[in-house]
Amino acid sequence: MQNDVYQKSLELHKLHHGKIETISKVRLNSGEVLALAYTPGVAEVSRQIASDPSLAREYTLKRNTVAIITDGSSILGLGNLGPFAAIPVMEGKAAIFKEFAGVDAFPICLDTQDTEEIIKVVKQIAPVFGGINLEDIAAPKCFEIESRLRKELSIPVMHDDQWGAATVILAGLINAMKLTNRSNDIKVVISGIGSAGVATARLLMAYGIKNILFCDSQGIIHHGRTELTDEKRELIEGSTADSFEGTIGDAVKGSDIFIGLSKPGLLTQDMVRTMSEKPIIFALANPVPEIMPDEAIAAGAAIVATGRSDFPNQLNNSLVFPGLFKGMFEANIPQFKIEMFSGVAQVLADLVKDLSSVKILPTMFESGVVTAVSRELQRYK
Repeated sequence: MQNDVYQKSLELHKLHHGKIETISKVRLNSGEVLALAYTPGVAEVSRQIASDPSLAREYTLKRNTVAIITDGSSILGLGNLGPFAAIPVMEGKAAIFKEFAGVDAFPICLDTQDTEEIIKVVKQIAPVFGGINLEDIAAPKCFEIESRLRKELSIPVMHDDQWGAATVILAGLINAMKLTNRSNDIKVVISGIGSAGVATARLLMAYGIKNILFCDSQGIIHHGRTELTDEKRELIEGSTADSFEGTIGDAVKGSDIFIGLSKPGLLTQDMVRTMSEKPIIFALANPVPEIMPDEAIAAGAAIVATGRSDFPNQLNNSLVFPGLFKGMFEANIPQFKIEMFSGVAQVLADLVKDLSSVKILPTMFESGVVTAVSRELQRYK
């Protein structure tokens, strides 16, 4: 089935030569209209904006336009494939922005993977955009890029691999905890401390879930390790769990929740059996999860979520980013804050009225998702 999807996707992209195009909001069907849309009339618009740059939001596309910025260094689960290979992914994201939220977006795939150059370029092109969506930029440089741009630009900046992922994970976790009668004192294991893992940990701890063990390719992250990044030190210092030397198998013993943002096949059925009764498994490696849902359920898991659309409980960033930017634009909020992501996660969780072990979140095709998310942002004006 997957090979069939791949082939049909190739055919679709070749047929249309991509997925997005530019269209004009104004039909240039007469000399009079052309004189208003372009010269000489547009000169007055330029003069007005020159005297008050904030008017660009009223007179131009800036009010509703996102730049989707990537360097191609961490594309999906495929790795560092560079800017050309990033184009179809960023095009798809632009299409989602438009289709589901009415937000115009454009893919900008940079031919550099240097942190300072990326920051410089984004700042230079920022005047035309109302928001910046960073995408598929590898850790740890993604943290500095987002942090610097948030401080140095007056428009909202979000790295979706961090906060889109973290928000949808928290939303799913809220309902999974509800179904299994768990509270914030649960024991969580996060496997994979890249961009999504770090942001997820930060958001869970801000929400009040702090008993977390963290694992990377070297095993459990603990104070005795000398090669830790600043982000990894921050996480173990913020957690209430006692970290120790060991493997992923050691970490999951007695845990309630496993959140995988790592690699295929990492979690075994034997490991699941050592977890607490009715554990929750979010196996989010793509396209092949840390454990297949049927295997996890056979080993005793009560709820399983993946990043795939062909299994129940898909945790997909597309539930989050269209409504987030739409809401930021509508409320004219200058920058994202972590409490916004917590609020949106709760809103997404509350949208599910037929909650079950195979239905912990709405899908992006359900009506009201984008509206509910964008309205939540009104609280932060």
